[in-house]
Amino acid sequence: MKRRTFSSMMIAAALALSTASGAARAEAQVVRISHGYGLLYLPLMVIRDQGLVEKHAKALGLGEVKTNWVLLDGGNVINDAMLAGNLDIAGTGAPGFVTLWSKARGIPRSEVVGLGALSTSPLWLNTNNPNVKSLKDFTAKDKIAIPGIKTSLSAVLLQMAVAKTFGIENYAKLDPMTVGLSHPEAMGSLLSGKTEITAHFTSPPFSYQEAKEPKISRVLSTSDVLGHITMDVVFALKSFTEKNPKLTQAFMAAQEEANAYIAKNRKGAAETFLRVSKMKLPQEEVEQMLADPGTEFSTTPVDVMQYVLFMSKAGTIKTKPAVWNEMFVPAFKDRKGS
Repeated sequence: MKRRTFSSMMIAAALALSTASGAARAEAQVVRISHGYGLLYLPLMVIRDQGLVEKHAKALGLGEVKTNWVLLDGGNVINDAMLAGNLDIAGTGAPGFVTLWSKARGIPRSEVVGLGALSTSPLWLNTNNPNVKSLKDFTAKDKIAIPGIKTSLSAVLLQMAVAKTFGIENYAKLDPMTVGLSHPEAMGSLLSGKTEITAHFTSPPFSYQEAKEPKISRVLSTSDVLGHITMDVVFALKSFTEKNPKLTQAFMAAQEEANAYIAKNRKGAAETFLRVSKMKLPQEEVEQMLADPGTEFSTTPVDVMQYVLFMSKAGTIKTKPAVWNEMFVPAFKDRKGS
């Protein structure tokens, strides 16, 4: 009986150790993250370039974690990839996130949650049509390039600007003129002047590159219309954060480190952008863009409720949060965001 009891105890201990070891390995060992084109995604590019998720995951006891990076642009494309289970964490325009948060609210497998803000920088609506001086000058002959129809950052910002000009009931007045193109493709089309594209609503560095050309003029800047507002955020499926709390924590710590690096080392940040984006630009120009006082990289959201209120009034979302931090992980409960 003693032998059996001792044997049973040994088996129980072995099972307990096995269970504990399994629990330590329970979190994902591979995390799939996406970022888009342009300077608004710089913190994610720094994280990617410096292996910061891997660094912080290891510090939290998760061992060797691998990151798989994907280049995606346009809110609808990113949302579809997330819901299809092809992404774990994504950087996206704030309106695209709000759209998906509202649509998936209360649906366990689809519900999403914000991990923080990503970036703020004015978007410019540029045109090669000399007759267009304001939104009121666009005609049916004009075509406005944006990364994704209706749900992309540029698409919703255009609707918000249109609503301020023509009234909320006419927020979609220019939607029929929009064409879905990636920022690099749209810039090429606008500058060539040989396609149907006569305008492009875009972010740095594309906005700056276009503005350098004499034939290009700026119709509006979002900072003039909407003020200083968070443009991009980072989000994940809520189920992913619940199953991978330490990995989520590692990513959030990585983003904070990336933001600190950008703030302290503008030259290094510019080098990182050029290396990861593979864009052919003078480094000095990128540094100048980063020096723009309207460009900021912070995890604390600024005025994201402006998107929520507009989209609710326009009827493009049905469910809206009572406060901004309802859309984000609990760690943001006491943040002084908006």
